Amino acid sequence: MIEIRPAEPADLSAIAALDARLTGQAKAVYWQDMLARYAGGPPERHFLVAETSRGVLVGFVAGEVRAWEFGQPPAGWVFAIQVDPRQRLKGAGSALFDALAARFKAQGVTHVRTLIDRKDHLILSFFRAQGMTAGPSLQLDKVL
Repeated sequence: MIEIRPAEPADLSAIAALDARLTGQAKAVYWQDMLARYAGGPPERHFLVAETSRGVLVGFVAGEVRAWEFGQPPAGWVFAIQVDPRQRLKGAGSALFDALAARFKAQGVTHVRTLIDRKDHLILSFFRAQGMTAGPSLQLDKVL
């Protein structure tokens, strides 16, 4: 059984290790900063972890409610979600997403948004399975 709870500073090493295993990049300082800003931070920011009944961290999600950017009404934004591959298709990712969405809804927003790499079919499939579709904005880039 998977339990969802707010992240704590003591989760840093497990979060950084999971991310490094999945992305191939060690970013402990980045995750330390994210935890400092999101875990126990302002009420519009959320950082949640999924753990087994034995207390083993198997995933995390981070997001926040952002308002009026690009002329859009307030929305919940998912900035990061990672799940141990051994826990995929067992509901950990959906449980994390649902818990974050419930927090967003409790704050009065009616939409959840995120940005993904269009070539990342795994995460695209995950978000589509959560009911997400293309939104009103189009990302534009310029190489500098």
